[in-house]
Amino acid sequence: MPPILIDTNVLLYLYDVGSPQKATQAQNVLEQLGMNRSGRLSVQNLAEFFHVSTRKLDPPLTIANALEQVHLFMSIYPVFDLTPLIVIEAARGYRDHGLAYYDSQIWATAKLNQVAVIFSEDFNDGQILEGVRFVNPFSEKFRLEDWL
Repeated sequence: MPPILIDTNVLLYLYDVGSPQKATQAQNVLEQLGMNRSGRLSVQNLAEFFHVSTRKLDPPLTIANALEQVHLFMSIYPVFDLTPLIVIEAARGYRDHGLAYYDSQIWATAKLNQVAVIFSEDFNDGQILEGVRFVNPFSEKFRLEDWL
């Protein structure tokens, strides 16, 4: 099974009490990617998860709970480092493809680590950009079994 980069929004939906269907879907997706050892994260995902989960979720996670969850994610999924080459490639993606910078950094992380699929709701579902495909795991047409 090919690796799949998991965007931060999938991680955050685990704790979004205002979106119970997305929370259930996020849990299913993350469990399957963990069991199949195909999920991947970026250091950026961990940092964004910690920041957003302690400040913008309603209710927010405690710092202790958010830190515990970051440790759990790190124990389940391989985590790609943020490198100078990723920053340069992200800047090129921002310039050439009109991506928001931090979205471009996720794309660059996948591209430079040879991960052909990103699960995220922040991109155009089905779009392929320089060999990296964006898939919205919260879309009505999404079927998890197609990716396992």
